[in-house]
Amino acid sequence: MCNETGATHNHNVTRRAALFGGAALVASAAVSEPAQAGTRSGLRDLTYVLSPAFPAFAPGEEAARRTVTTIEDDGYFMQEWTVIEHTGTHVDAPAHFTAGGRVSTELRPSELILPAVVVDIADRARRDADTVVTVDDLRAFERRYGRIPDGAAVLMYSGWGAKAGDPDAYRGSDAAGGLHFPGFGTDACEWLLRHRRIRSLGVDTLSIDPGVSATFDTHLALTGADRYGLENLANLDRIPRLGATIFVGLIPYEGGSGGQARVLATW
Repeated sequence: MCNETGATHNHNVTRRAALFGGAALVASAAVSEPAQAGTRSGLRDLTYVLSPAFPAFAPGEEAARRTVTTIEDDGYFMQEWTVIEHTGTHVDAPAHFTAGGRVSTELRPSELILPAVVVDIADRARRDADTVVTVDDLRAFERRYGRIPDGAAVLMYSGWGAKAGDPDAYRGSDAAGGLHFPGFGTDACEWLLRHRRIRSLGVDTLSIDPGVSATFDTHLALTGADRYGLENLANLDRIPRLGATIFVGLIPYEGGSGGQARVLATW
């Protein structure tokens, strides 16, 4: 969405000014272009800048912001945000779909730094918005790239980020209000849980379930196994299919069903 912005700090800059001034720069980005964590080989930001323009799962759930103070009037800049935990690039904690499941603050740091693989279904998604990652896709991936590591995050790349600037296209909205975008098939999720003991599933769409799902079976299988999801990931075509490590900078909302996260990949 935007290029990474940096600030030069000196001893005269207050802690509050540094904090909120940096946030203002990030928040001013355009919606459709992913943030860039760096330009050197081996580091990529997988996060969209949170913006009121970024598509939400349902119209009306978009983030909102207002200016609270300004440098001109108050000596420092500050905004107020109203945001649902599952807007923008974010985590679905186990509690999101599983009663008694762990909340955001209960996810351990060791679970938020993990190997990642990328399963590319973009060609098929261009022809069929309702397609899903299948067990056959996972087996084909392993024949080409090698075994999916135990404890990994398995990430779906469908090319859906190209639609992020158009909420209706990103949701795949039809005339009846239905949604159409790719996700993980439940069989693939269960295979990964059983045979590869994955830690997370991630997608470059609004949901780890395909948009046509009304029962959210993949969410139920994943969170029921005490694993978490990652949604609205960017730049998955720019990291290795196998061999990257991701860092999930989850906001630890108290009692959170999930929350926004800065997700970085390195290799």
